[in-house]
Amino acid sequence: MKIDIISSLFRNFALKECRGSSDLYEHLALKIAEDEELLQIAANARPGQPVPNLFFGAVQYLLLKGKEHELREYYHSIVEHPKDFQQSFHPFRDFCLQNKEEIISILKSKLVQTNEVRRCAYLYPCFCYIYAQVKKPLFLIELGTSAGLQLLWDQYCYSYGTNEWYGNPESNVHIQSEIKGENTPFLLQESPPVAARIGIDLHVNDLTNSEDYIWLKSLIWPEHRERLELFEKAASYLKKHRVNLIEGDGVALLPEIAKNIPEDTAIGIFHTHVANQIPKEAKWRLLEQVKELGQTRDVFHLYNNMWDPKLHLDYFLNGKEYNKIVAETDGHARWFRWML
Repeated sequence: MKIDIISSLFRNFALKECRGSSDLYEHLALKIAEDEELLQIAANARPGQPVPNLFFGAVQYLLLKGKEHELREYYHSIVEHPKDFQQSFHPFRDFCLQNKEEIISILKSKLVQTNEVRRCAYLYPCFCYIYAQVKKPLFLIELGTSAGLQLLWDQYCYSYGTNEWYGNPESNVHIQSEIKGENTPFLLQESPPVAARIGIDLHVNDLTNSEDYIWLKSLIWPEHRERLELFEKAASYLKKHRVNLIEGDGVALLPEIAKNIPEDTAIGIFHTHVANQIPKEAKWRLLEQVKELGQTRDVFHLYNNMWDPKLHLDYFLNGKEYNKIVAETDGHARWFRWML
């Protein structure tokens, strides 16, 4: 990838994603966009990966693994009271140049697989809507599952700016989000029934493996303490609940998996912030597979970042096709605007 393109990626990342969410990453990304040496390092990211996320993840990964350097003092994920982010670029640059080879190795081997638990805040009303249409237990298939934390959405508890709680009231994973706009989603007090859950990813992250655990923590932005807390609490649920995680190409494996799904369930295929990493021809193949399944099964496909950032729901019910735009969402699910 050309350096000027990578520079634009960092600039856009700073202004469109970090502004108002991470002062540290906004500041660093704007500086990196002007720094030839750091852009050359970032150019080693694997094709199709979101370069800024991967680059920042690689740096934080080394810090969380215990690399000693002044840069640690600027990371809220490491110290309770970090130094002023506006003074962070010089130590950041120094750290990257000192650890250049290790960073390049991570960029060439790792994937951005953020398991953003709070995205379940908008998955919950989606699955409530799906269950209201079909009245059957859901057989869940998540593409790009990472460690499978979003597959356990029915085990978490939700609130949306009121005193009402939804989902599993016993859960210690309490997810809060704001619903913007005039429309209010249909919310079941208790989670819809889930018959089974399968997660597929090119690389499955095993949270009992310390390397995988630290890598997923590295992808959480340093100031986002609440995200980190939700991640750690949700990770504990994987020890209690059976989740079938399969390593491989989800689009290629889907038809074979679908053959063995019981007839008395509805198939729920979903993925969030994954499709931007799926090649264009594979996206079309996935849509065709859903359409073929829909000729004989009730099937629901929930996704974003295929063609635009909005959350979409395509489904087939009794052989009839429906295409809905469900919501506009914040990347970290701090809010969503319901559109159904």
